Amino acid sequence: MKRRDFIQQAATGTALITLGSYGLQSFSNTINTSKITILHTNDVHSHIDTFGKDEGRNSNKGGVARRATLIESIRKDNPNTLLLDAGDIFQGTPYFNYYGGELEFKLMSKLKYDAATIGNHDFDNGIDGLYAQLPHAEFDFITANYDFSNTVMNTHTKPYKVFKKGGLKIGVFGIGIKLNGLVDKKMYKETKYLDPVEISQDMTRILKENENCDLIICLSHLGYNYSKNPDKISDIKLAQTTKDIDLIIGGHTHTFLPKPTVIKNAEGNNVLVNQVGCYGINLGKIDFYFDADKNKSANGTSIVV
Repeated sequence: MKRRDFIQQAATGTALITLGSYGLQSFSNTINTSKITILHTNDVHSHIDTFGKDEGRNSNKGGVARRATLIESIRKDNPNTLLLDAGDIFQGTPYFNYYGGELEFKLMSKLKYDAATIGNHDFDNGIDGLYAQLPHAEFDFITANYDFSNTVMNTHTKPYKVFKKGGLKIGVFGIGIKLNGLVDKKMYKETKYLDPVEISQDMTRILKENENCDLIICLSHLGYNYSKNPDKISDIKLAQTTKDIDLIIGGHTHTFLPKPTVIKNAEGNNVLVNQVGCYGINLGKIDFYFDADKNKSANGTSIVV
């Protein structure tokens, strides 16, 4: 297949999403429309190889090599592309047991990930084990609500990062799940957990007002939604209680979404929330369109690898 035909046929379930008060139709006749593509994964859990032909519903899916080919094709169609991961890179196959995360970070670097956040399973070899693998990661770890001040990870993560693509500024910040109760205290040591809603409000203010970002993305490992525990913070709840986030890329709950969920934020504007399951089976792809006045709209999908 031609590369463009392949991507178009793979991108089933695309959602046409209005951000703010602008729809995609307002961009169709605009010559100076800019397009930013966001690719993302979550909860890959050390799955390097493609699933075998006899492995049930996941048979012949996933695999780093296939993901690399797909990412390369999309980047050729649009160089203004970011590749992000929402955590739980570690734990799930013997590759992690044997190499301790080295292989995962090296392969992500070869795929040219731009940034990742930290999931609870990324502490499975302890915070010292995570720190030991950082030299193999040629990308930034972004987390705003884990305070690593009194640990070996101090200064080795960033609360946010601003990327410049196609004349636009994209701000990305990271939010992690509460480790107490999920991870043994001795594994994360003196890491302090900060309130994700408060920190998100701080991050969006900085990215919107100080950094003048045109697009704000939260890279989250909170989990998609907790209907049986409505007080527990999730991506859906975070979207509803904050403002100025355009996209939440989620992880932790292994939620397979065919397209992004659209949530109204605290000001009544649309927020996209997306998650693509687990094990590298799917690749999330969201295209944002900006007109000459930087009004934006988007459509998104989940592509089976």
